[in-house]
Amino acid sequence: MPADRKTLAELSRSLQARTITSEAVTDACLARIAERDSSINAFITVLADEARAQARGADEEIAAGRYRGPLHGVPISLKDLIDLRGTATSAASRVRRGHVAAHDSAVAARLRAAGAVFIGKTNLHEFALGTTNEDSAYGPVHHPLDHSRSPGGSSGGSAASILADMCYASIGSDTGGSIRIPSAACGLVGLKPRLGEIPTDGVVPLSRTLDHIGPLCRSVEDAAILHHALDGASNPARITPRQLRGLRLGIPRPYFFAMLDPDVAARFDESCERLTHAGVILDDVTIAHTAEIATIYVHIALAEAAACHARTLDSQPDEYTPNVRLRLEMGRYIMAEDYVRAMRGRDVLTGEVNAVLKGRDGLLLPTLPVPAVTLGAATVAVGTTEEPVRNITLRLTQPFNITGHPAITMPCGRTREGLPVGAQIVGTDTLGLLATAAAVEAILEYS
Repeated sequence: MPADRKTLAELSRSLQARTITSEAVTDACLARIAERDSSINAFITVLADEARAQARGADEEIAAGRYRGPLHGVPISLKDLIDLRGTATSAASRVRRGHVAAHDSAVAARLRAAGAVFIGKTNLHEFALGTTNEDSAYGPVHHPLDHSRSPGGSSGGSAASILADMCYASIGSDTGGSIRIPSAACGLVGLKPRLGEIPTDGVVPLSRTLDHIGPLCRSVEDAAILHHALDGASNPARITPRQLRGLRLGIPRPYFFAMLDPDVAARFDESCERLTHAGVILDDVTIAHTAEIATIYVHIALAEAAACHARTLDSQPDEYTPNVRLRLEMGRYIMAEDYVRAMRGRDVLTGEVNAVLKGRDGLLLPTLPVPAVTLGAATVAVGTTEEPVRNITLRLTQPFNITGHPAITMPCGRTREGLPVGAQIVGTDTLGLLATAAAVEAILEYS
């Protein structure tokens, strides 16, 4: 991390100590948006006036001794399918043109109560139904490190807004990997909490069975702070890392390691070597029904998405981008027996993941099998084969949307071209996962 780039936690300590003001930080973020976003396209809506007013209010409260906690005065962005009162929620689609939220979503209300400054709403793959952020009524998001590449999706605008220093964190959604995929592609930390832990009220749904809400940020400490605010429970805002020596992590090699870019595989192996040297116990495990993952996922996600969009697919079909409309229409042809069979398969997979986690602190595996993909590419080379972009980018993340286990991605090095690589840890509960990730993070940073 560059020396001049603060994490959310570092910024919050400066704001509390009043060595910097929220207004100054917010102005700097807005200046970077004005300077850089015309080429990145991370934002759909920039809330300049509102953010400045929130920042001034935060500074006044902090000066008066009414400090609300580590999010007070911190500029963050929201994926534009999360309702923020008085602001359009487009879900990056012409279908929702003119929609303005009358109320805050549950997560926006909690963040507002914590004193966060909302700097804007970020671009996404239309209705969160994609992994590259290309199919958007507002155009694609470009990777801040290489504008010819995708930052990942569907929360691509969220990841790009952080990587380009336009805010200090973002809140996204994850139905098949949409927080973890862009976080890995952009070298960030992305947390998908346990299913049902964070409320989805006021968030445009994709699949009610698989949808999760969580943070994208720069460190595990940041993720813990944001999770504390989003959860609304009395969990600690800062996590005590577990001891590395004796930590036990399972590596599910069958299926999960069958298709990896060589650089991704090399960075992961280097990370494992460092962890082993630090005293972490790594052992191979097997999840039996991995061959069924894609089928289970498609039959749940597309069927539920088609149901959510039934009315507008009939009344406004041409308002969708072609690729998203096609996938939604495909969902209409999934038979009820296939959906029920998929839900049963979900239960089987959940039990199998629970079994391999028993007696372990987590599972460790790559997050994204390939580095950030080129915009417009339909396939990507993996070894000697060409794989569809959507299939390969979902491959390692969607299993844990099916099972609902909490999962976090952290950067673990870069490819020879300088593109970030991510490692993913899966746990049984979110607070335990964060404690494990906080221990592992320092090792991965040097991989």
